[in-house]
Amino acid sequence: MEETKGSKHAKGISRAQFLAGAAATGIAGAVGPAGQARATEARRGRGLRRRGVVYTVGAGETPGTAWSARRMRHDIRAIRDDLHADTVDVTGDGVERLTSTAAEAAERGLHVWLQPTLGDAPQRDILEHLAETGRFAERLRRQGASVDFSVGCEFWLFVPGILPGETVLDRIRHLQNGTVDWPRTLRRLAAFTAKAANTGRSVFKGNLGYAAAQSIDDPDWSLFDIVGIDYYAHFEKPADHVRELKRYLRWGKPLAITEFGTCAYAGAPETGGMGWDIVDHDKEPPEIKGNPVRSERVQAEYVGGLLDVFESMGLYAAMAFEFISADAPHRPDTPRLDLDMASYALTKVIKDCPDDPASDWHWEPKEAFRAVARRYGRHG
Repeated sequence: MEETKGSKHAKGISRAQFLAGAAATGIAGAVGPAGQARATEARRGRGLRRRGVVYTVGAGETPGTAWSARRMRHDIRAIRDDLHADTVDVTGDGVERLTSTAAEAAERGLHVWLQPTLGDAPQRDILEHLAETGRFAERLRRQGASVDFSVGCEFWLFVPGILPGETVLDRIRHLQNGTVDWPRTLRRLAAFTAKAANTGRSVFKGNLGYAAAQSIDDPDWSLFDIVGIDYYAHFEKPADHVRELKRYLRWGKPLAITEFGTCAYAGAPETGGMGWDIVDHDKEPPEIKGNPVRSERVQAEYVGGLLDVFESMGLYAAMAFEFISADAPHRPDTPRLDLDMASYALTKVIKDCPDDPASDWHWEPKEAFRAVARRYGRHG
């Protein structure tokens, strides 16, 4: 499940913009390192503390889908005013993109979960990218912004030298083929995670977190103030989700669901993190494999149902994955080219000229957007 979600991110490295804390000092309710267990217990059963969405920044496949300050400002306003989120998970690579987006979110009064995810680069470069982003997060925090800082996401997948393979796709193939020395992999993962945590601590004095893959990634949570889980489980009953998630409360620390979601077609929730894998990227243009049936309702019901579970447990935060996927446009006229079916985004991208790579575009809310907005709106 997690390797599949990683696969989705692998596409993101070239196609969905992945590769190309707590409140400020003096503000009541901050979750500091000394108050982790108390805060978790105090909030359990009383609703989510932070309700958010993942906003990915990256180079994009084309100049038209690359990060844009103008579009970003529009999106951040929509996240606050239309989605009714109070938190934005700013993730991706490029220090300028990350920091500009985080600053805009903070200026709009949103809580920021800032998470650099540079991948397929030398470990030294990843740590330098992390440190530079963290220094900016600390400046925001000192200026009074509400910021948590995450040192990264699923290191076993994105950081070279932990699993065999030079790229994310190479590493996924090793996972699929079973050619992984897990004892060695886990030792390497623990070593890099400790380096990342030390780097984060050296530059950021607020709450530190990490986004771990459900089941595969089991870091030493004593290194962090917040437990972060990318959650892509499928159960028929809400009680089964509750039982699964309770495992991550045993450290007595706030639990943040750093990603959750599914795609917009019938059967997508049952695929867990493999929802993206209905696209044949070897075709030009890429097209949908088989004959999946588009269903925004399926996506909306899954996302809404999970939010209800998270609220019932009183978790620290939940960040829906994700706000937009610019390189996966919606094609209602041509289902086999409707890449939005394989997108986890709450919005659908509509191009002015669908067959023109340079075409301008806009986004429209999907049913999942409205499902999230209704729930977030209830809490002001």
